Amino acid sequence: MGRIDDLANRYVDEWAPLNPAGATYVGIPGYDDQLDDLSPDGFAAQAELTRRTLRELDVAEPETEAERVAKDAMAERLGLELARYDAGEATSEINVIASALHGLRQVFDLMPTRGEEAVRNISARLNQFSRAVEQYKTTLRAAADAGHVSPRAQMLEVAKQCDIWTDTDGDNFFHGLVDRLDADGALASDLRRGAAAATAATAQFGQFLRDELAPRGREKQAAGRERYQLASQYFLGAKVDLDETYAWGFAELARLESEMRAVAARIVGSGASIDDAVAALDADPARNIQGKEAFRDWMQALADKAIAELHGTHFDIPEQVRRIECCLAPTSDGGIYYTGPSEDFSRPGRMWWAVPQGITEFSTWREVTTVYHEGVPGHHLQVAQTQVRAELLNRWQRLLCWCSGHGEGWALYSERLMDELGYLEDPGDKLGMLDGQAFRAARVIVDIGMHLELEIPRDNPFGFHPGERWTPELGWEFMRAHCRVPDENLRFELNRYLGWPGQAPSYKVGERIWLQAREDARARKGSAFDLKEFHRDALNLGALGLDPLKSALTRI
Repeated sequence: MGRIDDLANRYVDEWAPLNPAGATYVGIPGYDDQLDDLSPDGFAAQAELTRRTLRELDVAEPETEAERVAKDAMAERLGLELARYDAGEATSEINVIASALHGLRQVFDLMPTRGEEAVRNISARLNQFSRAVEQYKTTLRAAADAGHVSPRAQMLEVAKQCDIWTDTDGDNFFHGLVDRLDADGALASDLRRGAAAATAATAQFGQFLRDELAPRGREKQAAGRERYQLASQYFLGAKVDLDETYAWGFAELARLESEMRAVAARIVGSGASIDDAVAALDADPARNIQGKEAFRDWMQALADKAIAELHGTHFDIPEQVRRIECCLAPTSDGGIYYTGPSEDFSRPGRMWWAVPQGITEFSTWREVTTVYHEGVPGHHLQVAQTQVRAELLNRWQRLLCWCSGHGEGWALYSERLMDELGYLEDPGDKLGMLDGQAFRAARVIVDIGMHLELEIPRDNPFGFHPGERWTPELGWEFMRAHCRVPDENLRFELNRYLGWPGQAPSYKVGERIWLQAREDARARKGSAFDLKEFHRDALNLGALGLDPLKSALTRI
């Protein structure tokens, strides 16, 4: 093992005590009874580790091609993490999907629940929860004093989430968690006390946002070009021309909607609209499932089938990766997401569905492509295979390296790949894939447009408010016209874009870069190009920013 791998592995060893919740997320044992220090000093300690590691990395010479890839990946990722901290982004971030509070709550979803030790760990964390929240408040106050604050509207939306998480008629998350555990005596009392304290701390955090922080929050949600450029580079791991990407978004959405109209004609006849086809699919009893548990089981069966059929044909899937678990999340915000396996694979990779309250009927035609996105060949293959490759990748690469453009771009590429491989021959399933692709293209336009407050092209292919400047209201109108998503879910999506600049485009822009990397490899290798070999070589590089990915692929 070379010097860079030693440095990377040491970074993980020093990172885990600073990030106990993060250690649980990636499956490093020994920290499940602790929570992160969310005070300014805690954030500063993490930044100092990153800064020191970058200094050592800068003078370390790679001994192999694998170490060269690792050095490039680590320098790019850690460099941008430090840039976000120095810009005040990391300590001030509050939005409806990503904040320290969300991390505190979500870590309980991944904790083991069976056995006395597991239950004691949950109790320990519940009883530390209020302290962590108080530390986080201190950090947010200090960031605000330094001029770094999130938009007021985001704070108020997160306050509403706090209400739902703690409402006995809502998610009632912490008490619901404790009710599912097997404990008695003093341990049961500790759990109940911890659940009450965590519930109170979460509710009080909502009030803190409303009463203290929101009045200091930014009135405008638009990030502006300078902040957006950093965010875009962080989420993509690549520098892109934002104006060219914005224009490409319009062209790509128009292309996808043209293809959708052609598929709609196959479903309900010539001249039919996309909405006509959607109505017909939604009315088809064979394409609807009643009950969230039944829908979870359908997703599980389809995920298992994809693994069985793709292994040995289009991919060589490691044995540990041939298991995925589909789960219903204990919250109700409508999100679908993937969590990776633990380091030893005792906890499998999981696909989660946070079903909104009141939703009892599910359309399968919309979600076939989602299973491929979250499962195999999407996130599960990509993330879990990286975990397996200890002979190729150091521990930082396997456990801590993540880039949204690489990961979400691959998952969206995987949806298109499954169509290329013949898995979406059913026109309903094909329309579901295209609808998801169009949704991601629309948010490239809206995310860049709203945050840079760009002019809407006068010749845009949709005749949408030509020459006007983007606002959140126009963002809502555009998404509503081009996305077949329930209003409640779409409102959450728009809030997510406004509060998390640069992340939403990383799916479609990431897919664009993956597709270009594949075509570049095809051009380099000519008749020797092999698709299965390209996928194997690319995934064996592990997760990394998209600029380092493109560079590494040219050397294979």
